[in-house]
Amino acid sequence: MILVITPELIVPNETNLINQMFQEGLDLLHIRKPWLSRNEMIEFVTQIDESFYSQLVLHTHYDLGKEFTISRLHFREIDRKERVYKSFMKENTISTSVHNIGTYNTLEKEWEYSFISPFFPSISKKGYGLDSTVKQEIQHRNNPNVKLIALGGIDQDNIHEVFKSEADGAALLGAIWESEEPLKVFKKCRNVLMS
Repeated sequence: MILVITPELIVPNETNLINQMFQEGLDLLHIRKPWLSRNEMIEFVTQIDESFYSQLVLHTHYDLGKEFTISRLHFREIDRKERVYKSFMKENTISTSVHNIGTYNTLEKEWEYSFISPFFPSISKKGYGLDSTVKQEIQHRNNPNVKLIALGGIDQDNIHEVFKSEADGAALLGAIWESEEPLKVFKKCRNVLMS
């Protein structure tokens, strides 16, 4: 499973690229735009082909899910601890984020998957994740109920290591959006997975 996370700020041609990535086999797109107002988010979502709405994951403006038939919602670690997700659980598929395997192992089965980061040193946040041990910690995984998605520093040169480590998926961010050719990078990552 390959997921892409949007950059926080809008990039030129972003929704066109998103539609093209879906056409090339993107599994899920996480819309992480913390600075967008509700109306800006509506405008952003309507530029994505409606046939892909079931593959969109909202990080904010959860109420738009009903309006757009988007049933996937992501909750940050703090929102999980404060149990913000509770009122959204029944009709939605929920995901979250952790930063170590110990926390991941305690997640309950209401979570479809969790990001674990940083897997490699970050591409978009320079210097972040240089001393991370997440990649090594995965061998201590013992939660059979929640899928584990690696995040952080993943690109076409190292994505194979993610799947070798027995993570269930990879989330791409910096490799895609810091590239001159985001679609080309996505296809290369997807090709590694398919080969």
